[in-house]
Amino acid sequence: MPNQAPSTVATDPRAATDTQPAVRLVGLRKHFGDVRAVDGVDLDVPPGEFFSMLGPSGSGKTTVLRMIAGFDLPTSGTIELAGQDVSRLAPFERDVNTVFQDYALFPHMSVRENVEYGLRVKRVPRVERRNRAEEALHTVRLDGFGERKPSQLSGGQRQRVALARALVNRPKVLLLDEPLGALDLKLRQAMQVELKQIQRDVGITFVFVTHDQDEALTMSDRIAVFSGGRIEQVGTPAEVYERPATEFVAGFVGTSNLLSGRGAESVIGRPGVYSIRPEKIRIDGDLSSPADAGETNATGTVTDIVYAGATVRYAVALDAGGQLSVVRQNVGSPPDFPDGRVRLSWRQDHCYRVPSPEGPQR
Repeated sequence: MPNQAPSTVATDPRAATDTQPAVRLVGLRKHFGDVRAVDGVDLDVPPGEFFSMLGPSGSGKTTVLRMIAGFDLPTSGTIELAGQDVSRLAPFERDVNTVFQDYALFPHMSVRENVEYGLRVKRVPRVERRNRAEEALHTVRLDGFGERKPSQLSGGQRQRVALARALVNRPKVLLLDEPLGALDLKLRQAMQVELKQIQRDVGITFVFVTHDQDEALTMSDRIAVFSGGRIEQVGTPAEVYERPATEFVAGFVGTSNLLSGRGAESVIGRPGVYSIRPEKIRIDGDLSSPADAGETNATGTVTDIVYAGATVRYAVALDAGGQLSVVRQNVGSPPDFPDGRVRLSWRQDHCYRVPSPEGPQR
């Protein structure tokens, strides 16, 4: 299983003007007894990027974030921030701030006092910290909320107070540990847009940890997909979604169909593992209609239909072996397949061969 692709090194055009990555991890490992929580991670994050670390629980992403913050020390490897090795420095000696999922606001303090707290610890003069706090609240669109208590705010507003408290210190890197996880779906989706806009406004590097694939795809400039303490792939959202480097990435990021074995040889015409996204497939009840040029076709039987409001999902058992999922937009009454027999069609360039583990790393 490849640790990461050559594309791990930043290709973002902004990186060409900066001599050092905002964050550089080299051979990073963290062991808890016999458990290898992080098992050899190399990564460059250029300044000004919104970078997400995506993976399931236990994949190592949060442990990497904690090591960047200084809350955990690496077993081996190095952590550099703007070219400085900070691997053994205490958290307060690193030019980073962290926003946690629970926000950790002081309930007895006002919003402004919460935002000012870090500046008070640093003994910043009162007038300056007041001005900086007001500026930070303006950045997160909370003008006029300074005298309220956290209990008087909504979940989304408390999340923005926690963000302002981190931004007021003007860190070079802001670390975010699943900060939207406690919000309901609609508020989380709204905050995804807001958080990305705030990052563009302030222009600092965001390193964002999430297990939510839609969140990572929506917000990120680039994504690192973690599994088993290692990086499976690093790339833009489109690269990770459209051209997964491993079977794990194909299955974890979005909903993917994987064709392999005899089914792949029969349908595709050659061996290998192939990824086809459900929304790329067309479903038709007329098995006799001719195939269009440049398309691949397969016949099968509908085994399940799931109505999901905006979309309808079909599970189709292929005659050649294997099963494919098909998603159609809900534009009216769903098509009727009385006997369940259907033909599936997709463009050949929408069928992507997933590289084998022993093949060239991507």
